[in-house]
Amino acid sequence: MRRLAQTALLALIGAGLLHTALFTDLYLRYVKEGLRPVLIASGIVLLLLAAVNACLDLRGRKPDEHPPAHEHGHDHTHTPKVAWLLALPALSLLLYAPPALGAYTAAHSNGKPVATTPRERFPALPATSPLPLTLTGFTQRVQQDPTRAIKGRQVQLTGFVTPAGAGGGWYLTRIIFTCCAADSQTVKVRVHGSDAPPADTWLAVTGTWHPGGRLGTKTAEAALDVQETHPIAQPVNAYTDDLPLTPS
Repeated sequence: MRRLAQTALLALIGAGLLHTALFTDLYLRYVKEGLRPVLIASGIVLLLLAAVNACLDLRGRKPDEHPPAHEHGHDHTHTPKVAWLLALPALSLLLYAPPALGAYTAAHSNGKPVATTPRERFPALPATSPLPLTLTGFTQRVQQDPTRAIKGRQVQLTGFVTPAGAGGGWYLTRIIFTCCAADSQTVKVRVHGSDAPPADTWLAVTGTWHPGGRLGTKTAEAALDVQETHPIAQPVNAYTDDLPLTPS
């Protein structure tokens, strides 16, 4: 029974990894896109180990052979029943994907520090209106661009809704994976002029910078006066701070 449990768990986990990485985009909820080949390779290795384990078990036991028991007559080779609970995470990969990180995680985490950008690296903004920007790009323009090119510009940002807590209001948020969900960080832009939609709603928000502090310096708040909001589907690259990719 012990070897059977090991073989079954290896097979379930391997199949779950392959299903998630090969046939769905669900793996992007937990790791960066670049780790997909690693997940596929891991799934294949686990299935091979399960097959080898099963072959060794069949070759090493005769058809009428029973597991050995101790001299006092009790068989202690059985896996404890509680060990089968280890199969639940593996089954979840096949039958039910755990929920993605969202507003609850963002509300209980500190904001991601926005890297300082040298002045000469701020190119002229295109004339497009509204101007699509990432949350990080918007924050950098507000707090670091000495030309204050963002002033009065209509921008479009995308992210999901995170309630601001006891003070009311809400944030447009993105969760960013450096490697996987375990090292995730958040970047937020405070939204003014609109009631808070339901938490975790994905939106494209159009507006202009909400004055707060001195534009082009660290005192400037990364905040937006809303002019228009549109619900959108969660993008494929939900856990990066890039312009959104539409699900295929």
